[in-house]
Amino acid sequence: MSQVAYLPTVGKREQTKVANRQSILDAAREVFGDLGYETATVRDIIRRTGLAAGTFYNYYRSKEEVFAALADDGARRFAPILKSLRNRGYSFEEFVHRAISAYFGFIAEEQRTWIERRPAGEPHPHVRGETPEMAAVFAEIRDALSEDIAERKSPFSDPDYMAASCIAIARDVGDKMLERRPIDTAGATEFAVTMILSGLKGLPKAKS
Repeated sequence: MSQVAYLPTVGKREQTKVANRQSILDAAREVFGDLGYETATVRDIIRRTGLAAGTFYNYYRSKEEVFAALADDGARRFAPILKSLRNRGYSFEEFVHRAISAYFGFIAEEQRTWIERRPAGEPHPHVRGETPEMAAVFAEIRDALSEDIAERKSPFSDPDYMAASCIAIARDVGDKMLERRPIDTAGATEFAVTMILSGLKGLPKAKS
């Protein structure tokens, strides 16, 4: 009987943790947008959540940790988009084009929630960082490359290096894209995809 009574309590506690963490992230996104990252403080975030300060520090130790968590959240939401593209049977070239286009569209949409309130030059927490969420994005890209190598569709032999290169190009071009007005996702996509696919020509081919 005691075990049956205990389980709902655990479930409710976990639900509260999830709700509190989401409340903090939602508040931080608004605060960073209103005040800018440099100006915003932990106290500003706490006020926006309505939670006690002690509750905040149960989850995050600083605004830097909250900012990183927002980046994690973006990567977590983007990973399923990337996974769905892999499951559609595209050629490697088509997968690269659609994946880069999806990524740029994703971060541009994220930017639109900040653009009216965020001071110029402030960082934007899109898909970045060495986190479990970013590792999942990297794994999706690496696995897609590995599959193409196994089927002899791709002219290269190192999926780890290639995945890292694709992500690096997408990150840097994406950063510049977000700085421009208007934001040109199509132009950025064509540039990044051309860089990636053209770079393949100089790589050693996979051994048969």
